[in-house]
Amino acid sequence: MIWLYNLLLTFLSPIWVPWMLWRSSRRAEPVDWKQRSGEYQLSLREGSERVWLHAVSVGEVIAAKPVLAELRRLRPEVEVLVSVTTSSGYKTASEGLTGLADHVVYFPMDVMRFVVAAVHRFKPRVVAVMETELWLNFLWASRNAGARTMVLNGRISDKAYKLDRLVKPYFRALFGEVDHVMAQSEGDAARFRSLGAKDVLVGGNCKFDEPVSGLEADGAAWRAELGIPADAKVVVVGSTRGADEEQFVVDALLDERLDGLWVVHAPRHLERVPELASLVVSKFGSVALRSKGETGRYLILDTYGELASVYAAADVVVVGGGFGNYGGQNIIQPLAHGKPVLHGPHMQNFRDVARMALDANASSDCPCAEDLADALYYLFESEELRAEWGEAAVALVAANQGASTRYAEAIVASLNHEDR
Repeated sequence: MIWLYNLLLTFLSPIWVPWMLWRSSRRAEPVDWKQRSGEYQLSLREGSERVWLHAVSVGEVIAAKPVLAELRRLRPEVEVLVSVTTSSGYKTASEGLTGLADHVVYFPMDVMRFVVAAVHRFKPRVVAVMETELWLNFLWASRNAGARTMVLNGRISDKAYKLDRLVKPYFRALFGEVDHVMAQSEGDAARFRSLGAKDVLVGGNCKFDEPVSGLEADGAAWRAELGIPADAKVVVVGSTRGADEEQFVVDALLDERLDGLWVVHAPRHLERVPELASLVVSKFGSVALRSKGETGRYLILDTYGELASVYAAADVVVVGGGFGNYGGQNIIQPLAHGKPVLHGPHMQNFRDVARMALDANASSDCPCAEDLADALYYLFESEELRAEWGEAAVALVAANQGASTRYAEAIVASLNHEDR
């Protein structure tokens, strides 16, 4: 199968090479073609054990962070290389994995000589792939170089599974190069097995292990601090990303059924505050700024580091990033606070957590401002409904914690495996 795969790669190169060049030309940052060709300039530690973790893009990098933190705790001497495919993933890994990854590189194209060169340069003892980014040549080269190969936080979407089943012989060959699969759920594990994976276990979703701050916060104390009456209905809006999202949320909050609501609105970027404040004044007549110690029915939280704690004061939380096409923001923090969460449909960077929250009836997605207004109205009309969503949110987070430790322990077990 691997020879057929490479024959097809060569035969189809007049299609996929121009396509790659076209896609790279549309990116804001230039592509590092040397790294994509497996040419890495690495200062490696003599005699170190090495782990190569492939994280693709932003979502996988975020998921990998608590795994790498656990690996550092268990085996601090291990040398870690993290590879990504996208420029946004590279930026996130370079900035967010300081102290956890020794090297951050672009993943080589799955051309045999490129991946052989990359694997030979780093000489990993373990290769761990996050979620579903599986490439036959890379896995073959890794195993033939003596590395143990594994999938962590594995998942297969409904859409992908329908397509994958059409080429089962390819996936049987692919999973023949994978020593161990740890899936997010039983459903994912069953799909991996049906495609030919042999050693499959359920490990959970490591995104739930990201540090959640502010859980010790007192909601009543924060209401008093922000000048909000103890019996008020409060919505906290977190991490809206641009003018389109701000307009989206404000339009929903203007619904006459929501009169009397108190709003705390924290934009993702503080440079948005003047424009947001102007919008709020034009629609609601006045606005208060936290940085000035002001209080009011519509308060903009224009300060650093307070949002995680202010979630405790909410009855309902609205999370931005997904109303516009920004990829979403992480909803685990308000879920851990036990708050019903409303977000937009564009949650690409956090699709798994968003799906799990929707399935658990702990959140809802709102494609338009009218949907957001409706969801807010129904939640504020029913204390029982808010309590049900909040309990489901806490249970969801609790049930999925601990995956990062299991994944890090699996990497350590592979490092200790005798048959490398």
